[in-house]
Amino acid sequence: MGLYSILSTGVSGMGAQSNKLSTIADNVANSSTVGYKRATTDFSSLVIDAGSTTTYTSGDVGTTIKHAVSQQGTLSYTSSPTDLAIQGNGFLLVSDTNNVQYLTRAGSFTVDARSGDLVNTGGYTLLGYPVNANGGTGGVVNGTAGLTPVNVSQMNLRAKPSTSGTFLVNLPTNATAATGDTPGSNQADATYTDKSSVVAYDNAGNQVTLDVYLTKTGDHTWEAAVFNQADAPSGGGFPYANAPLATQTLTFDSTGTLTSAPPSLSVPVPNGQTLNLDLTGTTELAADYTPLNVSVNGNAPSTVSGVVIDSTGTVYATYTNGSRAAAFRIPLATVPSPDNMTPVTGNAYLPTAQSGSMQVGFPQQAGRGSLVSGALEQSNVDMASELTDMIVAQRDYTANSKVVQTGADLLDILMNLKA
Repeated sequence: MGLYSILSTGVSGMGAQSNKLSTIADNVANSSTVGYKRATTDFSSLVIDAGSTTTYTSGDVGTTIKHAVSQQGTLSYTSSPTDLAIQGNGFLLVSDTNNVQYLTRAGSFTVDARSGDLVNTGGYTLLGYPVNANGGTGGVVNGTAGLTPVNVSQMNLRAKPSTSGTFLVNLPTNATAATGDTPGSNQADATYTDKSSVVAYDNAGNQVTLDVYLTKTGDHTWEAAVFNQADAPSGGGFPYANAPLATQTLTFDSTGTLTSAPPSLSVPVPNGQTLNLDLTGTTELAADYTPLNVSVNGNAPSTVSGVVIDSTGTVYATYTNGSRAAAFRIPLATVPSPDNMTPVTGNAYLPTAQSGSMQVGFPQQAGRGSLVSGALEQSNVDMASELTDMIVAQRDYTANSKVVQTGADLLDILMNLKA
């Protein structure tokens, strides 16, 4: 009967507007929540096929709740390097206390006092790939294998052995060639042209001082010989207790450009790794011997003084001795349809069949955004729009209640009819 359907339709309309008011209330309440994505209510009609064109039976209204996950909020800058925002596409990968993994853009992370993990205000732990001794990471693009909590406390007292460095110098082309034995051939009567010492680190973080001797042996030809300074006599110099760790012949063309192949020195550091000293750019010019750029990676064990996170997601630990070392790499995840993910408490999301499969990669790669340290993404709620929608929903709710009231009045009239 048409009058009964009026009541049902009116109640359905009131329920739909109630849902809309609920999303508005949620949006207003979270207008200052970091990483919050506004919820919206979409309506659709539910029509009842009465099978007749002479009478009309009113249907109902359905509601669908959506979240504007793909819409980015504005960034606000903070003084904390562990606050993270994403400029562009992608989500941070986090896990809860049960090790269930989620996606989020709520990047207000602080160091947990008990575990040392980076945890955000929603209680989720930031995940990343540990950086190995060679600077690489593991992981797969279509899953989360290899991810571990980003832990600051485990960075303490970490020693990194030296594996690479730069030894860029100018060698004097007018130097006199050595007439006797060179350091690489016979230490007893060795003569050399110039010398520098560099510090490297072994596997335990001990300093190993390397003496690099450079000897002119002929026109545009030099010998580089590297010794462990610990093998030198108490007064320094020759003879060393052991043979050179490495020797290399350096040749130059008439313009003073290094033509040796490969242009590097491979030095096995005692109790450490093989140190590859890059000589690219070394010249032989009419000037004094000049070290232009000499550096070696690695560090001794030291306590962490701070954390630095760059735009590519690399987490560096800075130490009290002034050095820094890469410890983690933070990936970003993307899905084809972010708005169809399932939201959970704490401004986190779970991929669904409707959102599509998750792809994992690093910031600034394959269309992913940049990671911004010391910034937070604010809620994408527009307060003016929400308050306007609230007024409209309130009026529509009232109108639907009038429909229910009118239907009830008409039924009363019908029930009171007398023969």
